[in-house]
Amino acid sequence: MRKSKFLGLGIALGVAIGTSIGVAINQMATSLAIGIAIGTIVGITLDSRQNK
Repeated sequence: MRKSKFLGLGIALGVAIGTSIGVAINQMATSLAIGIAIGTIVGITLDSRQNK
C-alpha cells in the first residue's frame, strides 16, 4: 500500500472533529477513535478522487 497524500491531513482533521465531539460528551478515548476513523475515511476518499 503506497503512502497517501491526504491520509495524514484527513486523520488530523478527523481527530480535531472527534476531539470537539469528545469534549461535548466528555469521552476523550471515544473521540480519538471516532476522529481517527473519520480521518481515515476522509483521507482515503480524497486520495481516491485525486487518482482518477
